[in-house]
Amino acid sequence: MTGPPQHALPPERARLAAALRELRTGTGLSLAALATKTTFSKSSWERYLNGKTLPPSQAVQELCRLAGEPEGRCLALWELAESEWSGRAAARPTDPPVPTDRADPDAAAGTAVGGRGAVMAILASVCAIAAGGLAVALVLLAGHTGDSRPSAPPASVPAPRCRGATCEGKDPIPMKCGTHPLTLASHRTSTGAQLELRYSAECRAGWARMWSTRIGDRLEIDPADGGTSRPQTAEITDGIAAQSYVYTPMTEAGPGATVRACFRPVRGGSRECLDARV
Repeated sequence: MTGPPQHALPPERARLAAALRELRTGTGLSLAALATKTTFSKSSWERYLNGKTLPPSQAVQELCRLAGEPEGRCLALWELAESEWSGRAAARPTDPPVPTDRADPDAAAGTAVGGRGAVMAILASVCAIAAGGLAVALVLLAGHTGDSRPSAPPASVPAPRCRGATCEGKDPIPMKCGTHPLTLASHRTSTGAQLELRYSAECRAGWARMWSTRIGDRLEIDPADGGTSRPQTAEITDGIAAQSYVYTPMTEAGPGATVRACFRPVRGGSRECLDARV
């Protein structure tokens, strides 16, 4: 399924739609299957995933649940898109300071195609208030979705699609390795980019991710203790990617192995690395 050209959509809604399509791909579900597992119809999902209509936040939550991904990131993107949709975005500052380091952006979302400046400041603010305000917002939104079917039972956690060497060079999201990952190490670079080393015990593989980045920034991961695997690299190629999490492909990493991620900024800084033992 392909949506309308991204330039035809407002930028915030384009980012949200891209994130939702990425999640849907990770679930492996068709539109009809999404309709059976959520409280929203097939036609509603078609509009949400193509960016034709702004989805209610409940739809975002349910898709995150099916994909096995924390909902904070997409809810933050939804808040930005809703502000843009309603006209509230015009009132927000255009260049606030870069936010401080966050301990767990997942609690706040393969090679993922998915900021800095105003966007990340708002993401941090949304995540900070989500626990207190989200329940009230969902109650209010539920009465205006147009989809009144009862909630579906939680979906079972999908089994990983690779393990060890078979995960080498593959995307952790469609391989179902990102369902319950461990964060081995995190680091904020001198340019403000955020880095994390991630690991899946079920897949016996690790990967790295970055956000608060700029177009041209690069991140690579490889075994730090002399393994035979080749470095796996991710690069920020466009503005939409710079507004989201971008993942490297996976590298095999068994118990006791050490993995290292190195960040190369496009400008304004030098190479920075972090490593961790599985």
